Amino acid sequence: MSTLPDHPEDALDCADLEDALEDALEKSLGRFPVAELTRSVQTLIRQYREGFDRSVPALSSEVAVAAYAGYRMPATYSAVRAALRQVALLAPGFAPETQVDVGGGTGSALWAASAVWPTLRTVTVLEQSPSAIAFGRRLAGRAPAAAVREARWQQAFVDRSAPAPEADLVTMSYVLGELSPAVQEEVVGSAARDAAMLVIVEPGTPAGYARIAAARRLLAESGLHVVAPCPHDGECPIRPERDWCHFAVRLNRTALHRRVKDGTLSFEDEKFSYVAASARPWPRAQSRILRHPLKRKGLVTLRLCTAEDGLADRAVSKRQGETYRVARDVVWGDAWPPPAD
Repeated sequence: MSTLPDHPEDALDCADLEDALEDALEKSLGRFPVAELTRSVQTLIRQYREGFDRSVPALSSEVAVAAYAGYRMPATYSAVRAALRQVALLAPGFAPETQVDVGGGTGSALWAASAVWPTLRTVTVLEQSPSAIAFGRRLAGRAPAAAVREARWQQAFVDRSAPAPEADLVTMSYVLGELSPAVQEEVVGSAARDAAMLVIVEPGTPAGYARIAAARRLLAESGLHVVAPCPHDGECPIRPERDWCHFAVRLNRTALHRRVKDGTLSFEDEKFSYVAASARPWPRAQSRILRHPLKRKGLVTLRLCTAEDGLADRAVSKRQGETYRVARDVVWGDAWPPPAD
């Protein structure tokens, strides 16, 4: 791994990649009739709600891949980037040069990681669908980042036979839900074996968080150190029957994005759950903000996951001066207190 540039925040505000991804999607989706894309999106929505048939590849045709990219890629990119950004904030010395994206689909995590870490040089995307690989490679060819443009795309099945990926950064986003529970455990264990940092992202639903919680337990039992979002390696204090750990990121919808999703709002909120674990310990958050801060005149109340007290509510009043001013600016999902610059 190399070292980060003098101003790591520059890597966290990479609007060029996001704009390039939107432009590449617009051009690639323009090859298909909107009505056909919309029908395929509705089929995908039904599959997400009712569950996927694991015996049939979800992205088995060119139009299905295009519909998936238009429907899910902006949200997946935003969620993965948000998770990776938290890792970068807590581990400013982590500067990966190599990445393996397991079950990479059309490459959302590839784009997201390059937006956070410009140190990336060699990236490999493992994906079983040839149509997804072709579409993702075509999108990547329009990227301003060399790591994205020159990524290696390999056809590979995410199952028990998949070899352990070796890289500074291994990502798995929105993959575990398509695997049986037994295979999930083996794939997570394999992915963690030779990764300096493993980041897993799943939908921010109770089921998605249950998969993250299971992966987190396995990673901790394997001797890895949880980096984010948790402030500790111990058992999660959230009771599954009452709540689940998840976060949210807001993204703008393009005109085409709204049409293929048959939506009217100019934005959407993507909820996600994630865990990042490393073979070496990194500084981590003292606590994590689990809900939108409640902000009233002269008072901010934070719902926190803490290392010492489990779940706790903290009130920050105006009398606390600079701490109060900082609390006014934090958002759901941030570390508390924020990492020092």
